[in-house]
This record gives sequence, structure tokens and C-alpha cells, in this order.
Amino acid sequence: MRQNVSSNSPYEPLVGFSRAVRAGNQVFVSGTVGRGADGNVVAGGVYEQARQIIENIRVALEQTGASLSDVVRTRTYLVDVNTQDDFARAHREAFGNIRPASTLVEVSNLASPEMLVEMEADAVIEP
Repeated sequence: MRQNVSSNSPYEPLVGFSRAVRAGNQVFVSGTVGRGADGNVVAGGVYEQARQIIENIRVALEQTGASLSDVVRTRTYLVDVNTQDDFARAHREAFGNIRPASTLVEVSNLASPEMLVEMEADAVIEP
């Protein structure tokens, strides 16, 4: 079984990707940034963007029948590794008891200059 989930981003058809894909009991959430419901990157810093990212990932997971508690791995891209404590705070608030495997790397930039952090998530839905 394969299920593609869209966030209705205009970039999905242009680039040819899905917000999330469920294949069997596994869910893969694409790189997600801190865009709010209005389509704009949330104001503030890494912490605020990370909280919005996790909310966006939660919504995508729920569309596949998964939840944040099913997340087994996250990958994070920061434009400034010195802000990792702000990111870690948001990640810990969402995943502290779940404790997925996690990778964090610094990148030179993301798709737009206002984007400070991007995150991917993989989940496994237990039967």
C-alpha cells in the first residue's frame, strides 16, 4: 500500500514530491519548514520555526494514520549550528519521551533566507 499526502504547497507539483508518503507501515515526511497556515515562515527564531515544523509534521503524519509517537528518526538542517540549543528545546518538548534517532547538521542556506531550520521525519506505525 502506498499513500501520498499533499500539503497543497505549490512546490509539490513543480518539484515532483509529496509532503509525506506512507508505504505499508512506514511513513516518510519530506523536509519541512516553519510555514504557518498563512503560507509564511513564522516570525521569531529557530525555536518558533521548529515548533511550527513539528506541528506541520504532526499534521502530515495524522493524514497517514500515524502520530508523533510513531516517529523513529528525525533529520534536521540548521543554517547556524550555534542555534542548536533553541532547536533542541523544541525537539525535546515534542519527542522527549519518544526519543527517536536523530541527526542534526549545519547547512550553508535553505530555500529562502527567512528559513532557519528544516526537518524530516520517519515513522513506523505499529500494528
